[in-house]
Amino acid sequence: MTLVELSAAEAIEKIRDGEITSEELVQACLDRIEQVDGDIEAWAHLNPDFALEQARFRDKQRADGKALGPLHGIPVGVKDIFDSEGYPTENGTTLDSGRQPYMDCRVITLLLEAGAVLMGKTVTTELAVFGPGKTKNPHNPAHTPGGSSSGSAAAVASYMVPLAVGSQTNGSTIRPASFCGIVGFKPTHGLIPRTGVLCQSPPLDTIGTFARSIEDVALVTETLAAYDPGDSDTRPHARPPLAAVAMDEPPMEPVLAFSKTPVWDQADESTQDAFGELVDVLGDECSELFLPEAFNQVVEMHNNVMCADLAKNFAGYYERSKDDLTDRLCAMIEEGQKVTAVDYNRAMDLRAELNLELDALFENYDAIIVPATPGEAPAGLDATGSPIFNTLWTFCGTPAVSLPLMEGPNGLPLGVQLVGQRGDDARLLRTATWLTKRLA
Repeated sequence: MTLVELSAAEAIEKIRDGEITSEELVQACLDRIEQVDGDIEAWAHLNPDFALEQARFRDKQRADGKALGPLHGIPVGVKDIFDSEGYPTENGTTLDSGRQPYMDCRVITLLLEAGAVLMGKTVTTELAVFGPGKTKNPHNPAHTPGGSSSGSAAAVASYMVPLAVGSQTNGSTIRPASFCGIVGFKPTHGLIPRTGVLCQSPPLDTIGTFARSIEDVALVTETLAAYDPGDSDTRPHARPPLAAVAMDEPPMEPVLAFSKTPVWDQADESTQDAFGELVDVLGDECSELFLPEAFNQVVEMHNNVMCADLAKNFAGYYERSKDDLTDRLCAMIEEGQKVTAVDYNRAMDLRAELNLELDALFENYDAIIVPATPGEAPAGLDATGSPIFNTLWTFCGTPAVSLPLMEGPNGLPLGVQLVGQRGDDARLLRTATWLTKRLA
Protein backbone atom coordinates (compact mmCIF):
# COMPACT_ATOMS: atom_id res chain seq x y z
CA MET A 1 0.00 0.00 0.00
CA THR A 2 1.36 3.42 -0.97
CA LEU A 3 1.29 6.35 1.44
CA VAL A 4 -1.54 8.09 -0.40
CA GLU A 5 -3.69 4.96 -0.07
CA LEU A 6 -3.50 5.03 3.72
CA SER A 7 -6.65 6.06 5.51
CA ALA A 8 -6.34 9.03 7.83
CA ALA A 9 -6.67 6.71 10.84
CA GLU A 10 -3.86 4.48 9.54
CA ALA A 11 -1.61 7.45 8.74
CA ILE A 12 -2.17 8.99 12.18
CA GLU A 13 -1.07 5.77 13.85
CA LYS A 14 2.01 5.42 11.65
CA ILE A 15 3.06 9.03 12.29
CA ARG A 16 2.60 8.60 16.04
CA ASP A 17 4.62 5.37 15.97
CA GLY A 18 7.39 6.95 13.93
CA GLU A 19 6.91 4.61 10.95
CA ILE A 20 6.38 7.57 8.62
CA THR A 21 6.67 11.34 8.94
CA SER A 22 4.13 13.99 8.12
CA GLU A 23 6.58 15.38 5.58
CA GLU A 24 6.74 12.02 3.79
CA LEU A 25 2.95 11.79 3.69
CA VAL A 26 2.48 15.36 2.48
CA GLN A 27 5.18 14.91 -0.16
CA ALA A 28 3.47 11.74 -1.38
CA CYS A 29 0.19 13.65 -1.67
CA LEU A 30 1.92 16.46 -3.55
CA ASP A 31 3.45 13.93 -5.93
CA ARG A 32 0.00 12.44 -6.47
CA ILE A 33 -1.45 15.89 -7.15
CA GLU A 34 1.24 16.56 -9.74
CA GLN A 35 0.49 13.20 -11.34
CA VAL A 36 -3.31 13.41 -11.64
CA ASP A 37 -4.62 16.91 -10.98
CA GLY A 38 -3.96 18.10 -14.50
CA ASP A 39 -6.95 15.99 -15.53
CA ILE A 40 -9.11 16.58 -12.44
CA GLU A 41 -8.34 20.18 -11.37
CA ALA A 42 -9.52 19.85 -7.78
CA TRP A 43 -7.43 22.68 -6.33
CA ALA A 44 -8.14 26.39 -6.33
CA HIS A 45 -5.02 27.30 -4.35
CA LEU A 46 -2.04 25.07 -3.64
CA ASN A 47 1.36 26.04 -2.22
CA PRO A 48 3.59 22.95 -1.94
CA ASP A 49 6.30 24.78 -0.01
CA PHE A 50 3.81 26.02 2.58
CA ALA A 51 2.29 22.53 2.95
CA LEU A 52 5.74 20.98 3.49
CA GLU A 53 6.68 23.72 5.94
CA GLN A 54 3.63 22.84 8.04
CA ALA A 55 4.48 19.13 7.85
CA ARG A 56 8.05 19.70 9.04
CA PHE A 57 6.70 21.72 11.95
CA ARG A 58 4.39 18.82 12.89
CA ASP A 59 7.34 16.41 12.74
CA LYS A 60 9.39 18.68 14.98
CA GLN A 61 6.56 18.81 17.49
CA ARG A 62 6.60 15.02 17.66
CA ALA A 63 10.41 14.88 17.90
CA ASP A 64 10.30 17.39 20.76
CA GLY A 65 7.82 15.25 22.68
CA LYS A 66 4.95 17.70 22.36
CA ALA A 67 1.38 16.56 22.82
CA LEU A 68 -0.08 15.41 19.50
CA GLY A 69 -3.56 16.30 18.33
CA PRO A 70 -6.08 13.83 16.87
CA LEU A 71 -5.16 14.75 13.26
CA HIS A 72 -1.43 15.25 13.80
CA GLY A 73 0.44 15.52 10.51
CA ILE A 74 -2.55 14.69 8.28
CA PRO A 75 -3.06 16.78 5.11
CA VAL A 76 -6.58 18.14 4.68
CA GLY A 77 -8.16 19.94 1.73
CA VAL A 78 -10.57 22.77 2.55
CA LYS A 79 -13.23 24.23 0.27
CA ASP A 80 -12.42 27.71 -1.00
CA ILE A 81 -15.25 29.39 0.92
CA PHE A 82 -13.50 28.95 4.31
CA ASP A 83 -11.46 32.00 5.27
CA SER A 84 -7.77 31.16 5.63
CA GLU A 85 -4.87 33.36 6.60
CA GLY A 86 -2.32 31.31 4.64
CA TYR A 87 -4.23 31.04 1.36
CA PRO A 88 -6.58 33.26 -0.65
CA THR A 89 -10.31 32.63 -0.26
CA GLU A 90 -12.04 33.54 -3.52
CA ASN A 91 -15.43 31.81 -3.10
CA GLY A 92 -15.48 30.54 -6.67
CA THR A 93 -16.18 33.97 -8.19
CA THR A 94 -14.09 36.48 -10.06
CA LEU A 95 -15.69 39.15 -7.88
CA ASP A 96 -13.52 37.88 -5.01
CA SER A 97 -10.39 37.35 -7.09
CA GLY A 98 -7.32 37.98 -4.93
CA ARG A 99 -9.31 38.13 -1.70
CA GLN A 100 -6.97 37.39 1.21
CA PRO A 101 -8.56 37.06 4.67
CA TYR A 102 -6.58 38.31 7.63
CA MET A 103 -7.50 35.40 9.89
CA ASP A 104 -8.55 31.75 9.76
CA CYS A 105 -12.16 30.69 10.05
CA ARG A 106 -13.11 28.58 13.08
CA VAL A 107 -12.97 25.30 11.13
CA ILE A 108 -9.38 25.88 10.01
CA THR A 109 -8.41 26.93 13.53
CA LEU A 110 -9.84 23.65 14.83
CA LEU A 111 -7.99 21.66 12.16
CA LEU A 112 -4.68 23.33 13.01
CA GLU A 113 -5.26 22.89 16.75
CA ALA A 114 -5.76 19.18 16.02
CA GLY A 115 -2.37 19.05 14.30
CA ALA A 116 -3.60 18.86 10.70
CA VAL A 117 -1.71 20.23 7.71
CA LEU A 118 -3.73 22.65 5.56
CA MET A 119 -2.89 21.16 2.17
CA GLY A 120 -4.66 23.84 0.15
CA LYS A 121 -8.03 25.22 -0.91
CA THR A 122 -10.28 23.08 -3.07
CA VAL A 123 -12.48 24.26 -5.92
CA THR A 124 -16.02 25.39 -5.16
CA THR A 125 -18.81 26.25 -7.54
CA GLU A 126 -19.69 29.94 -7.90
CA LEU A 127 -20.42 31.22 -4.39
CA ALA A 128 -21.12 27.57 -3.47
CA VAL A 129 -24.33 27.52 -5.51
CA PHE A 130 -24.79 25.93 -8.96
CA GLY A 131 -22.29 27.59 -11.32
CA PRO A 132 -19.70 24.82 -11.99
CA GLY A 133 -16.00 25.25 -11.30
CA LYS A 134 -13.20 23.62 -13.25
CA THR A 135 -13.16 20.28 -11.42
CA LYS A 136 -13.91 17.02 -13.25
CA ASN A 137 -15.07 13.64 -11.98
CA PRO A 138 -12.07 11.39 -11.15
CA HIS A 139 -13.91 8.34 -12.51
CA ASN A 140 -14.61 9.95 -15.88
CA PRO A 141 -13.47 13.51 -16.64
CA ALA A 142 -16.35 13.95 -19.08
CA HIS A 143 -18.78 13.81 -16.13
CA THR A 144 -19.49 16.29 -13.33
CA PRO A 145 -18.03 15.66 -9.87
CA GLY A 146 -21.12 17.30 -8.39
CA GLY A 147 -21.13 20.46 -6.36
CA SER A 148 -20.73 22.72 -4.70
CA SER A 149 -17.92 20.98 -2.79
CA SER A 150 -16.60 19.57 -6.05
CA GLY A 151 -12.87 19.96 -5.41
CA SER A 152 -13.03 18.49 -1.91
CA ALA A 153 -14.82 15.34 -3.08
CA ALA A 154 -12.63 14.88 -6.16
CA ALA A 155 -9.39 15.39 -4.21
CA VAL A 156 -10.29 12.65 -1.74
CA ALA A 157 -11.62 10.30 -4.41
CA SER A 158 -8.40 10.57 -6.43
CA TYR A 159 -6.10 9.99 -3.42
CA MET A 160 -4.70 13.53 -3.36
CA VAL A 161 -5.61 13.89 0.33
CA PRO A 162 -7.20 11.50 2.83
CA LEU A 163 -9.58 14.12 4.24
CA ALA A 164 -11.39 17.22 3.01
CA VAL A 165 -13.95 19.69 4.29
CA GLY A 166 -16.89 21.19 2.41
CA SER A 167 -20.38 22.52 3.08
CA GLN A 168 -24.01 21.85 2.25
CA THR A 169 -26.95 24.23 1.86
CA ASN A 170 -28.91 21.88 -0.39
CA GLY A 171 -26.87 18.90 -1.61
CA SER A 172 -23.30 20.16 -1.72
CA THR A 173 -21.67 17.40 0.36
CA ILE A 174 -23.83 14.32 -0.22
CA ARG A 175 -24.15 14.82 -3.99
CA PRO A 176 -20.42 15.10 -4.86
CA ALA A 177 -19.62 12.26 -2.45
CA SER A 178 -22.10 10.06 -4.31
CA PHE A 179 -20.82 11.08 -7.76
CA CYS A 180 -17.15 10.64 -6.77
CA GLY A 181 -17.62 7.36 -4.92
CA ILE A 182 -16.49 8.31 -1.41
CA VAL A 183 -18.01 8.78 2.03
CA GLY A 184 -19.57 12.21 2.54
CA PHE A 185 -21.07 13.24 5.87
CA LYS A 186 -23.44 16.14 6.55
CA PRO A 187 -23.73 16.25 10.33
CA THR A 188 -26.59 17.67 12.35
CA HIS A 189 -27.07 21.35 11.57
CA GLY A 190 -25.10 23.40 14.06
CA LEU A 191 -22.67 20.68 15.14
CA ILE A 192 -19.71 22.39 13.41
CA PRO A 193 -19.32 26.20 13.64
CA ARG A 194 -19.51 28.25 10.43
CA THR A 195 -17.78 31.39 11.69
CA GLY A 196 -15.62 32.76 8.88
CA VAL A 197 -17.30 30.66 6.18
CA LEU A 198 -19.22 32.15 3.24
CA CYS A 199 -22.81 32.66 4.41
CA GLN A 200 -25.59 31.58 2.06
CA SER A 201 -28.50 30.69 4.33
CA PRO A 202 -27.99 30.41 8.10
CA PRO A 203 -30.91 28.00 8.72
CA LEU A 204 -29.52 25.64 6.06
CA ASP A 205 -25.72 26.07 5.84
CA THR A 206 -23.95 23.03 7.29
CA ILE A 207 -20.27 22.04 7.30
CA GLY A 208 -19.63 18.64 5.70
CA THR A 209 -16.70 16.23 5.61
CA PHE A 210 -15.22 13.82 3.06
CA ALA A 211 -13.08 10.70 3.36
CA ARG A 212 -12.74 7.22 1.93
CA SER A 213 -14.01 5.50 5.07
CA ILE A 214 -16.67 6.01 7.72
CA GLU A 215 -14.02 5.94 10.44
CA ASP A 216 -12.19 8.84 8.82
CA VAL A 217 -15.24 11.08 8.38
CA ALA A 218 -16.16 10.35 11.99
CA LEU A 219 -12.65 11.31 13.09
CA VAL A 220 -12.52 14.65 11.27
CA THR A 221 -16.13 15.54 12.14
CA GLU A 222 -15.52 14.84 15.82
CA THR A 223 -12.48 17.13 15.67
CA LEU A 224 -14.55 19.97 14.19
CA ALA A 225 -17.56 19.67 16.50
CA ALA A 226 -17.44 22.73 18.75
CA TYR A 227 -19.34 25.63 20.23
CA ASP A 228 -18.57 29.08 18.84
CA PRO A 229 -20.32 32.20 20.08
CA GLY A 230 -19.85 33.63 16.59
CA ASP A 231 -22.31 31.03 15.26
CA SER A 232 -25.68 31.28 16.99
CA ASP A 233 -26.74 27.82 15.74
CA THR A 234 -24.01 26.08 17.74
CA ARG A 235 -24.57 25.13 21.37
CA PRO A 236 -22.19 24.40 24.27
CA HIS A 237 -21.83 20.63 24.37
CA ALA A 238 -19.32 17.92 25.02
CA ARG A 239 -17.55 16.78 21.88
CA PRO A 240 -19.40 13.65 20.70
CA PRO A 241 -17.29 10.45 20.51
CA LEU A 242 -18.10 9.93 16.84
CA ALA A 243 -15.01 7.92 15.86
CA ALA A 244 -15.25 5.42 18.72
CA VAL A 245 -19.00 4.89 18.40
CA ALA A 246 -18.87 4.65 14.60
CA MET A 247 -16.62 1.60 14.83
CA ASP A 248 -18.53 -0.12 17.66
CA GLU A 249 -20.85 -3.05 17.13
CA PRO A 250 -24.46 -1.92 17.62
CA PRO A 251 -25.92 -3.20 20.93
CA MET A 252 -28.73 -4.70 18.87
CA GLU A 253 -29.34 -5.11 15.16
CA PRO A 254 -30.32 -1.74 13.64
CA VAL A 255 -33.86 -1.19 12.44
CA LEU A 256 -33.89 0.49 9.03
CA ALA A 257 -36.58 2.15 6.96
CA PHE A 258 -36.59 2.80 3.24
CA SER A 259 -38.40 5.91 2.06
CA LYS A 260 -39.08 6.87 -1.53
CA THR A 261 -39.75 10.45 -0.29
CA PRO A 262 -41.99 12.81 -2.32
CA VAL A 263 -39.39 13.09 -5.11
CA TRP A 264 -39.10 9.41 -6.04
CA ASP A 265 -40.31 10.13 -9.58
CA GLN A 266 -37.10 12.13 -10.15
CA ALA A 267 -34.86 9.12 -9.57
CA ASP A 268 -33.48 7.39 -12.67
CA GLU A 269 -35.15 4.07 -13.47
CA SER A 270 -31.85 2.30 -12.80
CA THR A 271 -31.67 3.95 -9.35
CA GLN A 272 -35.20 2.90 -8.52
CA ASP A 273 -34.35 -0.67 -9.53
CA ALA A 274 -31.10 -0.64 -7.53
CA PHE A 275 -32.82 0.50 -4.34
CA GLY A 276 -35.58 -2.03 -4.87
CA GLU A 277 -32.89 -4.73 -4.96
CA LEU A 278 -31.23 -3.28 -1.85
CA VAL A 279 -34.50 -3.44 0.10
CA ASP A 280 -34.98 -7.04 -1.08
CA VAL A 281 -31.48 -7.97 0.11
CA LEU A 282 -32.11 -6.46 3.53
CA GLY A 283 -35.43 -8.26 3.81
CA ASP A 284 -36.95 -8.08 7.28
CA GLU A 285 -34.16 -5.75 8.41
CA CYS A 286 -35.75 -2.90 6.44
CA SER A 287 -39.36 -1.78 6.05
CA GLU A 288 -40.83 0.85 3.75
CA LEU A 289 -41.67 4.18 5.36
CA PHE A 290 -44.31 6.53 3.97
CA LEU A 291 -43.69 10.09 5.08
CA PRO A 292 -46.67 12.23 6.16
CA GLU A 293 -48.22 14.53 3.56
CA ALA A 294 -46.67 17.65 5.09
CA PHE A 295 -43.28 16.57 3.69
CA ASN A 296 -44.59 17.21 0.16
CA GLN A 297 -44.06 20.95 0.75
CA VAL A 298 -40.34 20.73 1.56
CA VAL A 299 -38.86 21.50 -1.86
CA GLU A 300 -40.91 24.69 -2.20
CA MET A 301 -40.21 25.80 1.35
CA HIS A 302 -36.48 25.09 1.11
CA ASN A 303 -36.37 27.10 -2.10
CA ASN A 304 -38.11 30.04 -0.43
CA VAL A 305 -35.65 30.08 2.45
CA MET A 306 -32.55 29.57 0.35
CA CYS A 307 -33.44 32.12 -2.33
CA ALA A 308 -34.51 34.74 0.20
CA ASP A 309 -31.26 34.33 2.09
CA LEU A 310 -29.21 34.46 -1.12
CA ALA A 311 -30.96 37.73 -1.99
CA LYS A 312 -29.95 39.13 1.39
CA ASN A 313 -26.44 37.70 1.78
CA PHE A 314 -25.33 38.06 -1.85
CA ALA A 315 -26.87 41.51 -2.36
CA GLY A 316 -23.42 43.09 -2.43
CA TYR A 317 -22.28 40.86 -5.31
CA TYR A 318 -25.53 41.37 -7.20
CA GLU A 319 -25.61 45.15 -6.82
CA ARG A 320 -21.92 45.59 -7.53
CA SER A 321 -21.72 43.49 -10.68
CA LYS A 322 -24.54 41.11 -11.45
CA ASP A 323 -23.18 40.75 -14.99
CA ASP A 324 -20.29 38.78 -13.47
CA LEU A 325 -22.66 36.26 -11.90
CA THR A 326 -24.21 33.32 -13.71
CA ASP A 327 -27.75 33.69 -15.00
CA ARG A 328 -28.96 30.95 -12.66
CA LEU A 329 -27.58 32.62 -9.55
CA CYS A 330 -29.05 35.97 -10.61
CA ALA A 331 -32.42 34.28 -11.14
CA MET A 332 -32.28 32.74 -7.65
CA ILE A 333 -31.40 36.10 -6.09
CA GLU A 334 -34.22 37.80 -7.99
CA GLU A 335 -36.64 35.08 -6.95
CA GLY A 336 -35.51 35.55 -3.36
CA GLN A 337 -36.20 39.28 -3.55
CA LYS A 338 -39.88 38.42 -4.01
CA VAL A 339 -40.20 36.02 -1.06
CA THR A 340 -42.36 37.63 1.61
CA ALA A 341 -41.68 37.55 5.33
CA VAL A 342 -44.87 35.50 5.69
CA ASP A 343 -43.58 32.89 3.22
CA TYR A 344 -40.22 32.71 5.00
CA ASN A 345 -41.73 32.34 8.46
CA ARG A 346 -44.21 29.78 7.21
CA ALA A 347 -41.27 27.70 5.98
CA MET A 348 -39.57 27.95 9.37
CA ASP A 349 -42.79 26.87 11.08
CA LEU A 350 -43.05 23.91 8.72
CA ARG A 351 -39.48 22.88 9.53
CA ALA A 352 -40.32 22.76 13.23
CA GLU A 353 -43.43 20.68 12.48
CA LEU A 354 -41.51 18.23 10.28
CA ASN A 355 -38.80 17.76 12.87
CA LEU A 356 -41.41 16.77 15.44
CA GLU A 357 -42.67 14.19 12.94
CA LEU A 358 -39.13 12.92 12.32
CA ASP A 359 -38.34 12.71 16.04
CA ALA A 360 -41.37 10.47 16.44
CA LEU A 361 -40.35 8.31 13.46
CA PHE A 362 -36.83 7.86 14.79
CA GLU A 363 -38.23 6.31 17.96
CA ASN A 364 -38.80 3.25 15.75
CA TYR A 365 -35.86 3.40 13.31
CA ASP A 366 -32.10 3.77 13.61
CA ALA A 367 -31.80 5.27 10.11
CA ILE A 368 -33.74 5.94 6.93
CA ILE A 369 -32.34 4.74 3.59
CA VAL A 370 -32.85 6.97 0.55
CA PRO A 371 -30.90 7.61 -2.67
CA ALA A 372 -28.08 10.12 -2.36
CA THR A 373 -28.69 11.34 -5.93
CA PRO A 374 -31.18 10.63 -8.73
CA GLY A 375 -28.48 8.57 -10.48
CA GLU A 376 -24.80 8.46 -11.27
CA ALA A 377 -22.92 11.63 -12.25
CA PRO A 378 -24.43 13.10 -15.44
CA ALA A 379 -22.26 13.61 -18.48
CA GLY A 380 -21.08 17.15 -19.15
CA LEU A 381 -19.43 19.85 -17.05
CA ASP A 382 -21.95 22.66 -17.47
CA ALA A 383 -24.06 21.56 -14.47
CA THR A 384 -23.47 19.74 -11.18
CA GLY A 385 -26.47 17.42 -11.05
CA SER A 386 -29.66 17.54 -9.03
CA PRO A 387 -29.64 17.85 -5.20
CA ILE A 388 -33.31 16.90 -4.96
CA PHE A 389 -32.73 13.84 -2.75
CA ASN A 390 -30.79 15.97 -0.24
CA THR A 391 -33.19 18.91 0.06
CA LEU A 392 -35.50 17.42 2.69
CA TRP A 393 -32.71 16.43 5.07
CA THR A 394 -30.85 19.72 4.73
CA PHE A 395 -34.06 21.64 5.35
CA CYS A 396 -34.73 19.65 8.53
CA GLY A 397 -31.10 19.72 9.70
CA THR A 398 -30.81 15.96 10.17
CA PRO A 399 -27.47 14.17 9.81
CA ALA A 400 -26.94 12.28 6.54
CA VAL A 401 -24.13 10.18 5.11
CA SER A 402 -23.50 8.99 1.56
CA LEU A 403 -21.96 5.52 1.28
CA PRO A 404 -20.26 4.33 -1.95
CA LEU A 405 -22.14 1.03 -2.15
CA MET A 406 -23.58 1.01 -5.70
CA GLU A 407 -22.73 1.58 -9.34
CA GLY A 408 -24.86 3.14 -12.06
CA PRO A 409 -25.41 1.71 -15.55
CA ASN A 410 -22.26 3.45 -16.88
CA GLY A 411 -20.06 2.03 -14.13
CA LEU A 412 -19.92 5.31 -12.19
CA PRO A 413 -20.49 5.42 -8.41
CA LEU A 414 -23.95 5.73 -6.89
CA GLY A 415 -24.29 6.58 -3.21
CA VAL A 416 -26.66 5.11 -0.65
CA GLN A 417 -27.79 7.87 1.70
CA LEU A 418 -28.51 7.08 5.33
CA VAL A 419 -30.36 9.68 7.40
CA GLY A 420 -30.46 9.82 11.19
CA GLN A 421 -32.14 11.78 13.96
CA ARG A 422 -30.94 15.28 14.78
CA GLY A 423 -28.17 15.12 17.36
CA ASP A 424 -27.72 11.37 16.97
CA ASP A 425 -24.77 11.55 14.56
CA ALA A 426 -22.76 8.84 16.30
CA ARG A 427 -25.55 6.27 16.05
CA LEU A 428 -26.03 7.13 12.37
CA LEU A 429 -22.34 6.51 11.63
CA ARG A 430 -22.41 3.27 13.61
CA THR A 431 -25.43 2.14 11.59
CA ALA A 432 -23.60 3.12 8.39
CA THR A 433 -20.67 0.91 9.41
CA TRP A 434 -23.05 -1.96 10.15
CA LEU A 435 -24.80 -1.57 6.77
CA THR A 436 -21.50 -1.45 4.91
CA LYS A 437 -20.40 -4.71 6.54
CA ARG A 438 -23.84 -6.23 6.01
CA LEU A 439 -23.67 -5.61 2.27
CA ALA A 440 -19.99 -6.55 1.84
